[in-house]
Amino acid sequence: MTQAPPGRLRIGAALLAFGLAATLAAGTRADSGAGVVVHGPGNAVIAHVGEDAFCLHWAHSVTGGAVADCFEIRAGILVLVRSYLHDHAAGLGETPGRGKLLSAEGGGYWIEGINAPVPGNELALRVGALRVGHRIVAGSQSVNLSALAAGQRVSLRPAAASQDPG
Repeated sequence: MTQAPPGRLRIGAALLAFGLAATLAAGTRADSGAGVVVHGPGNAVIAHVGEDAFCLHWAHSVTGGAVADCFEIRAGILVLVRSYLHDHAAGLGETPGRGKLLSAEGGGYWIEGINAPVPGNELALRVGALRVGHRIVAGSQSVNLSALAAGQRVSLRPAAASQDPG
């Protein structure tokens, strides 16, 4: 058996340590109750996103344009922070006293500063077909809900609120 040059050993050890640290960090994040859990039929967990800030994206059912609602989990509470609208299509637009409408770079509009807690700390959603493309995006992570549960009722809850108390 040949020996690896000392530099390669250090690099290999560093990569192994980095991978182990990243794995442990990911496990710690999930175990700490961070992020959002998606419950499907029978309350089964179908997805977990380990970030406390995420957006739910989809295509508008009439126009097909992009729509997004962005949330944060603040002290265990699911809060709608802002929304993206491709235009003022059916069911879209600003609600007086609820955030500020701003033009988005590249077109469309953001409603910023909504800061509304989600009633019951749970977002119920009937997931659309693949063409609707319901998905949760948090940083580089994306969960395609339409691929997992098209036509099904799901609920998004803060992970800490989703844990079994007993």
